[in-house]
Amino acid sequence: MADKQISLPAKLINGGIAGLIGVTCVFPIDLAKTRLQNQQNGQRMYTSLSDCLLKTIRSEGYFGMYRGAAVNLTLVTPEKAIKLAANDFFRHHLSKDGKKLTLLREMLAGCGAGTCQVIVTTPMEMLKIQLQDAGRIAAQKKLMAAQGQLSPSPSCPGAERRPTATQITRELLRSKGIAGLYKGLGATLLRDVPFSIVYFPLFANLNKLGQKDPNVKAPFYVSFLSGCVAGSTAAVAVNPCDVIKTRLQSLQRGVNEDTYSGILDCTKKIWQKEGPMAFLKGAYCRALVIAPLFGIAQVVYFLGIAEFLLALLPQHRG
Repeated sequence: MADKQISLPAKLINGGIAGLIGVTCVFPIDLAKTRLQNQQNGQRMYTSLSDCLLKTIRSEGYFGMYRGAAVNLTLVTPEKAIKLAANDFFRHHLSKDGKKLTLLREMLAGCGAGTCQVIVTTPMEMLKIQLQDAGRIAAQKKLMAAQGQLSPSPSCPGAERRPTATQITRELLRSKGIAGLYKGLGATLLRDVPFSIVYFPLFANLNKLGQKDPNVKAPFYVSFLSGCVAGSTAAVAVNPCDVIKTRLQSLQRGVNEDTYSGILDCTKKIWQKEGPMAFLKGAYCRALVIAPLFGIAQVVYFLGIAEFLLALLPQHRG
């Protein structure tokens, strides 16, 4: 991926394939991240990643770990396509006569890519979070009812009945219009723009360290490790923004959990009631999710899967 010139269609296919494979492999960790970030002090259901996954399997079955995966699998391809295409577009227009981009220009290109991708990322994350966190809220209410802390009432007859992505979308569009799907847009920008600013330049420069010759692409393992390191570093760096985004986009709350009116209100309440370390909730989960995603992306590029698929099309045959 480093120095090899790849066509835009190939980049879009690469991003889509990497996204689909990556989401399938690491989605359970992403689900655990959402649940760990959403639980507040005094209402903790899970103590760690492994504890969350084990309890999820026991209460919801194996496929409970994939609640919300369909939304991701549907929208991850356009999301990755926009991100890769935007970064390529901005890098091209920021380069002068084909000269090497300065670090500042690389960061500006990443900023542009992160800004563009939220068009798809925000509604995707919005829907995914509702589906991922529904099991936590249901389990919390069931536990509290068993302990006598919560009386079953007609107001919440069944935490067991969980809405689908289609039902949530229809309700949001009916009650709030298209803006309902973009709840948390500001927080998503605060997460994705800095992520891209950190990731793209860091990957490019780490990858160059493994090149023996500027005209020869880096070995596969260098690109793979560069993608993993850059992705996990960027993910942990913006984790506080991800915690805020997750809290703001959650439409349902557990018993006695805080609600938030905006980014500043959310930040203030988390800091005062849960302490600064709360902003790192799920950080290692994000690192475990992002590193394989970008590592897989390097595998896709290295194997030339997109180029092979394009070569099968009549218009691409020689």
